[in-house]
Amino acid sequence: MNADTALSSSTSAADKRRAGRLRYLFPIVAFIALMIIFGWALNHDPRTIPSALINKAVPEFKLAAVKGRTLGLASADLLGEVSLVNVFASWCVACREEHPLLMQMKASGDIPVHGLNYKDRPDDAAGWLDRFGDPYTRTGTDLDGRVAIDWGVYGVPETFVISKDGRIAHKHIGALTSQALEDTILPLIRRLRQQ
Repeated sequence: MNADTALSSSTSAADKRRAGRLRYLFPIVAFIALMIIFGWALNHDPRTIPSALINKAVPEFKLAAVKGRTLGLASADLLGEVSLVNVFASWCVACREEHPLLMQMKASGDIPVHGLNYKDRPDDAAGWLDRFGDPYTRTGTDLDGRVAIDWGVYGVPETFVISKDGRIAHKHIGALTSQALEDTILPLIRRLRQQ
């Protein structure tokens, strides 16, 4: 065996060992990457999804009233005073969780709350409001969900704080909670009223 053949056989063996090590290293690196992604996802609050519409005018829309109600909802109705727009549906479980808070807000009379009924059958929406109470000053029916899409709605419920000049000041994703009202929404409403 000459020196060149011996050198090439030892190089080939070393290459095979390196390739074998890399084959075991790849799953370890992939596992670490997945753990980092899962760790980020577990610590990330989905309610902090930014909205491209913050500080922008509410989209132009005009919706008929929910069955049995007289006042529909349009973008023009959201001018002149600070208000909330709550996106809800009778089939939404989380909407039922936040509903008592909306009823309390109506009883206090502190702020007008308007409802945007999302992809709901007319009889179901009317029955739901009749059964649990109607906290809304105005309620528009968005049968096909197009208005909600224009608002950037991800799902129901979602609640928007609207400034006097008809701009979206805040978006809350998910069911309203007492803590969200006290910590974020009500202080924002007070600030917007002073402007």
